[in-house]
Amino acid sequence: MTDEHRTPRPEDDAARLGLVVVGEAAALHSGDEAALDASEQNIRDTIDEMVDEPLTPRQEQVVERLASAGGTLTAGLSGALAAQTGRSVDDILEGAARSVVWQQRLADQREDAGGQQRERRDENGRDED
Repeated sequence: MTDEHRTPRPEDDAARLGLVVVGEAAALHSGDEAALDASEQNIRDTIDEMVDEPLTPRQEQVVERLASAGGTLTAGLSGALAAQTGRSVDDILEGAARSVVWQQRLADQREDAGGQQRERRDENGRDED
């Protein structure tokens, strides 16, 4: 069960943005205008949901362009890596998305392990036996 009012952790936001960038790269590689438009709308929607206060129009443009530039870089690097390895661009982008999700899971595991360690300490921070 998820808590709608829970503040997302920075790791969750970073993973979400990473997936948005990979989505932008996939849209760029597809050459499909509708996919590109949908990806750009996804960038705007994601940013809108992540900010605590509305951004100024200039800030919004800068953040959107950063995400788009990240997608462009990812698309270019994915194409180069695909050509170098003989794999498809889709395979490379899928691997990038898996890597983003894996990093988020590792952060979850570190946080869970940290919580368990704190639980085993007394009020002075010493380990309880």
